[in-house]
Amino acid sequence: MSQVQCPGRVARAIRFSVTVLAAVAALTGCADRRGGPIPYNVESFGVPDAPKVVPLEQNYRIAPLDTLSIRVFKMADLSGDYEVDLTGKISMPLVGEVSAIDLTTAELDQRLTAKLGEKYLENPDISVGIKSSTRRSVTVDGSVGKSGTFPINGPTTLIQAIAAAGGVSENGNPRRVAIFRQIGGQRQAAAFDLTSIRRGEAPDPPIYAGDIIVVDGSATKEAQRQILNSLPILSIFRPF
Repeated sequence: MSQVQCPGRVARAIRFSVTVLAAVAALTGCADRRGGPIPYNVESFGVPDAPKVVPLEQNYRIAPLDTLSIRVFKMADLSGDYEVDLTGKISMPLVGEVSAIDLTTAELDQRLTAKLGEKYLENPDISVGIKSSTRRSVTVDGSVGKSGTFPINGPTTLIQAIAAAGGVSENGNPRRVAIFRQIGGQRQAAAFDLTSIRRGEAPDPPIYAGDIIVVDGSATKEAQRQILNSLPILSIFRPF
């Protein structure tokens, strides 16, 4: 079966990683201090644009960084959770890399059934589900215990989102935390002081699906560095 290509989604995934890199650069500074080019302004930092994707239904299309739950009947070694990489592929024992981007779970089920049935299994029984979607999650990066993408289940605040990522790490600066979100068709950012929030001196802002949270003091990840090196240097000089 032919591979599904979706350059637009891959480009968006790369731009997403560059946004995180730009966020880290914008926040870098002395520890335990406020500052930087991002304003501390809670009141004017509005809610994000309404999502343009459909709910997770039968017609949901798999996106980069989604986590898939794949079960192969009586084959524990093949069953498990698989993360879609930035190029839209999953890597699975026996069949190797399989393009999953822009497929529904039913379509990926059919693709895996065909590949496993070609050489390895007779009439394989496979089920594919979405364990977590980047379209219904928040990304927490920087100096936290465990950076990553976390699902949004109901109302969530900044303190709760950072707690889900293991809290601020020892070398992190809780007084300089940025939230990046899409408002009015543009990427916007605002800075927040966790110390003031914890003391009750400032409100704990709400977090929405699609937000990117960056805690000051992080080191650039190797994977992000590789993506950055593959892009023209001018591509990072863009408004948030």
